[in-house]
Parts: sequence; C-alpha cells; structure tokens
Amino acid sequence: MTITELSPSIDPAVWHRRLCIVNDWLAVSGDLDTDQPAEGRRQLRSWVDGGVTDILDLRDEWEDIDFVEHHAPELGYHWLGTHDSGDDQSDTWFDEGLRIGRAVREAGGMVSVHCHMGVNRAPSMAFRMLLDHGIPPTDALYAIRAARPIAGLIYADSALDHHHRSVNATSTRRQAEKAEVTRWFDDNLVDVAWIISRIRVAVLD
Repeated sequence: MTITELSPSIDPAVWHRRLCIVNDWLAVSGDLDTDQPAEGRRQLRSWVDGGVTDILDLRDEWEDIDFVEHHAPELGYHWLGTHDSGDDQSDTWFDEGLRIGRAVREAGGMVSVHCHMGVNRAPSMAFRMLLDHGIPPTDALYAIRAARPIAGLIYADSALDHHHRSVNATSTRRQAEKAEVTRWFDDNLVDVAWIISRIRVAVLD
C-alpha cells in the first residue's frame, strides 16, 4: 500500500517544512526555507512559538547556523550532518544524536530534528530517541508516522540495531523486535520515492 492509497489528500510538499510534534520534547521537520529568507524567518518563529528550544540539523549537505543565530539566537543549534545514501548510519552518529536529545529533554526543552525533506534521516533519528526513552519499537514508529505521515524511516533498521547494541539486548529480543518492525513496515508502507519526487517538484517550482 502506498501513501497515495492511504490518503490521496496528503500532499508531501505541504508536509515538507511542517513542524510535526511527536511529544512534548520531540518534533520532526524538513529544513528551513533559507532560500526565501522571509519564509525562513516565519518558519523559524513558528518553531519557537511551537515550543522548540533546540534544533538538530542532520544534513551533511548544508547547515543554517548563521541564519538561526541571527534570527533566533535563543535557540540551541546542533549540526550533526550525515549521508542520505540508504546505507547504514554510524553508531557515532546515533550516539551524538542521543546525547543531544537527552540533554534537551532533561532541560525541559523540545528539539526539532530535521534533515532536508524530513522523510528519512530526521524520522529515523527521532525513532532512535524514542527507543532510548523506553518506547517499544512499533509504538515509536506509530507515534512518528501519526505526527508525520510522509516519514519513510529508511534508517530505522540502523536505529534498532544501535539500540540493541546499546542495551546489550538478548538474541531472542533482537529477533523478536526486528520481526515486529519488519511486519510494521509491511503493514504501513509508504512510497518514499513518490514522496521525495513530489517535494522535489514543489521546491523547483
């Protein structure tokens, strides 16, 4: 089943830069529209008004530190750029993302985790943060997809593997949870290529 079959009314371009609040300390989005500074400033202000205290930018290809420091200096800005090639994400990347997420959560803040489109890297890091908080894998996946219907989460397997290594999960637990996650994706497929293509078209228009 593809996202178009789930709901023809869902337009990926509309969700691209929408702040999607997962819980009281975690949100997911695509990037700031700094190519149109007025829109980028409006978007940034909406993040602050929505309760965001920190930004975790996961794009290897870009960063907005000067823009954020100039227009919203009250926000913490953390750059943790990584690839979006479809290969596994590194343990170091997840370790640092968790360190930032824990610090924000413990301070009573909210982190906006974003990549370029908010389809794969950011939702996958958000998934890892929820696992770290003790949320069962499929509950975490449902929470992210409910907040952000265009979340593809292609690095969820990397996140789950990292979680299992971090907690020294037993072989039985690893196998059971990996099977649960596989079934969840089988039952909740979205057409990631279609989502990305729709956002690209909108960005180029």
